[in-house]
Amino acid sequence: MSQKNSSTSVPNTMETDEANLPPLSLKDFGVYNRLAAQMEQFHNHFRLAWNDLQNACGATGKRSGGLKPKQLVITGLRFCSQLDFHHRIEEDHIFPVLARKMPEFKQKQTLLAQHKKIHHGLAQLEEYLGKCRSGEDDLELVEMKRLMDAFGEVLWEHLDEEVQTLRAENMRKYWTLDEMRTLPM
Repeated sequence: MSQKNSSTSVPNTMETDEANLPPLSLKDFGVYNRLAAQMEQFHNHFRLAWNDLQNACGATGKRSGGLKPKQLVITGLRFCSQLDFHHRIEEDHIFPVLARKMPEFKQKQTLLAQHKKIHHGLAQLEEYLGKCRSGEDDLELVEMKRLMDAFGEVLWEHLDEEVQTLRAENMRKYWTLDEMRTLPM
């Protein structure tokens, strides 16, 4: 039978840290979960817009959903612009603050790597839709869907993982209540 020597054993796993944290009151949970709740609202907007665009492209490459080609191009460009703007705010103002204590937000970690893949796909979609808007190309729904599908999986994964990382259960491992109240967003 082995005994643990408490002077040499140092728990360092997140599971142990989480198990040692006291239960949160409803008020404290709200403080710790604030960023996740706000991010979820932004991400739900992007999910709805994505689904509208995908539905408009149709599974067969035939337009559905009632959007005319010009409307679809403008809606797609708006989606690209808004998602790009959202990511720039995160990368410039939110992630650097969170990275002070949270490894998930440091350079070359999963969330930032996902941003790069999403931006690559967004740039291609935006370029194509820009050519369609200018009349250089005709809108081909199959092509638009192909461009969206190229980064769709990583986008949806990112939308879920980023919110999960900001949930109260994770945030309280790194931040005090007072610090949470001063975090941007």
